[in-house]
Amino acid sequence: MMEHLNMQSMDKVAAKVAKIRELFPNCVTERINNEGKLEHAIDFDMLKQELSDHVVDGLQERYQFTWPDKRKAILAANAPINKTLRPCREESVDFDNTENLYIEGDNLEVLKLLQETYLGKVKMIYIDPPYNTGRDFVYNDNFRQSAQEYIVYSGQLDSEGNRLEINSSSEGRYHTNWLNMMYPRLKLAKDLLSDDGVIFISIDSIECANLSKICDEIFGVENFVCNAIWRSSDNSNNDAKKFSNDYNSTLVYSKTTLWKPQKQEDPEKRKHFKNPDNDPKGAYFDGNPLNSPNYRENLRFDIVSPSGKIIHPPKNGWRWSKETLFEKIRIGEIRFNEDETNIKRRTYLCDMEGLPPSNLWIDFTKTGHNRQAKYELLSILPEDVFDTPKPVLLIKYILKLVEDSKDSIIMDFFSGSATTADAVMQMNNEDSGKRKYILVQLPENLDFSLAHASNDGKKTIENAIALCDKLRKKHFLTEIAKERIRRAGKKIKEENPLTTKDLDIGFRVLKCDSSNMEDVYFTPKEYMDKQQSLFIDNIKKDRNDEDLLFDAMLKLDTPLSSKIEKITIAGKTVYNVAQGHLMACFDKNVTDEVITAIAKEMPSYFVMRDSSQADDSVAINFEQIFNTYSPQTVRRVL
Repeated sequence: MMEHLNMQSMDKVAAKVAKIRELFPNCVTERINNEGKLEHAIDFDMLKQELSDHVVDGLQERYQFTWPDKRKAILAANAPINKTLRPCREESVDFDNTENLYIEGDNLEVLKLLQETYLGKVKMIYIDPPYNTGRDFVYNDNFRQSAQEYIVYSGQLDSEGNRLEINSSSEGRYHTNWLNMMYPRLKLAKDLLSDDGVIFISIDSIECANLSKICDEIFGVENFVCNAIWRSSDNSNNDAKKFSNDYNSTLVYSKTTLWKPQKQEDPEKRKHFKNPDNDPKGAYFDGNPLNSPNYRENLRFDIVSPSGKIIHPPKNGWRWSKETLFEKIRIGEIRFNEDETNIKRRTYLCDMEGLPPSNLWIDFTKTGHNRQAKYELLSILPEDVFDTPKPVLLIKYILKLVEDSKDSIIMDFFSGSATTADAVMQMNNEDSGKRKYILVQLPENLDFSLAHASNDGKKTIENAIALCDKLRKKHFLTEIAKERIRRAGKKIKEENPLTTKDLDIGFRVLKCDSSNMEDVYFTPKEYMDKQQSLFIDNIKKDRNDEDLLFDAMLKLDTPLSSKIEKITIAGKTVYNVAQGHLMACFDKNVTDEVITAIAKEMPSYFVMRDSSQADDSVAINFEQIFNTYSPQTVRRVL
């Protein structure tokens, strides 16, 4: 019998229990869950004992970082959801060919939905989350309230169900709210990173220390790379009450210790390389040290110059053994000075690797600054619709720090003004890369933002609303961001006609929504009254075939940017995704002929509706057909 496709996001608790069971089988027991079903559970007392070198008889004092509702924040990351991502062709650019994704929705939910398909596949993540200034909005993930209670409490009454609220500095849970927001999102983000992946997080001083602590916990202290200081302002604030805040931090954490930054070329730091004697090998430098950093008796030996002068070793000895040093003299790498009283090492510029990048980002020509970001965005959106965008130069510089990123996935799940998309497109144009971006942004209601904005911020939001009206779009931040990507892509093409022929400036718009499946949680009587209709069709009436297809792609390890071919077999529409990786048919009255033709293509996965089979004979023959032509195909029904 064909299995039904699991319509929930990954159950991360169950996955972790399974891993612990592999390592410590005696620490896994069984229990009856809230639904009356048997499930595996962790015996935490036994697990603590397994991980201790002494008898555990109670809670032990230990170094830890905690806050109210931390355990609920962990639960928020692990709990599955019944949601999906629905494609929106009309808001996309080059939907059928692009490999870029723009996803609208709560990033906590979106990150959960991406777990199965993108687990371990994202090379780099950059995020610029709310800084918790007391004026910005923070996601409320509803740890204590029902959905309806939350809506009433937050004042978010729009039809899109936005879940934003102002986190005032006078709020008693000021830091707690922010930490509860960030913790589960970072836990999920880590799982999406590849083993050689890395995350860059922009933050200011208000939450930098707290962010560093939760990142240490999530990614591991050993995977802390650096706290890079980015000079964000090109001039000091004369109106500052105490110190002018001229920088932001960028916390860098890798998935594993495998990650290393790409070394950088810096001509300014190579200006001392010269070629006064026209050395055929090119520019060189003679001033590199020749002494050993540590004392070694076997490295202390004299050198005799061609004229017979004795050159004594440095205090710790030479850098190389006698055999190696004499060979370097023979080949000309080590030379005697003019009076033969010492030796010098000639290092050629052509042999030099790049330099390790600095954690001090103060060169505006490389990383830009806030005012520049404002001006460059005005060249694309003269309507002045974003207050504090990040400069494209900053994101491009970060991209250059990531080795082997030219054909990788770049993610930004606090995408805001969509600077990351602009930067990825520009980098791909400059180095012929094939980077793909995944941007995630909550469709923040601009009317709500305007109602709660300070006087300084109202004008920008009013401009954004006016632009939405001009574009005939809803008053959402995401509409402005998508317009920025459209205009940025067009601008790159216009300015670089010779290099952008194959440049991907498109994006698929996907929107986080409720499950495609009808609600089947009825009381017994209601279920009996409706079960007949349920067996006929369990798909919501407002969902189309592409909605179902993308749902299947989410669940069956198929990138959401995959090429989709629509073909016709015996009068039925069949979707062929990623050249046979996934095939699907959602039409009614599917016959043996259709099933046989699909099976002969030998897809990795096949999906159809539960109600699609034309009659009982098709249902009976289905498994036999696939067992004959493609037994390895994984078959699922909706």
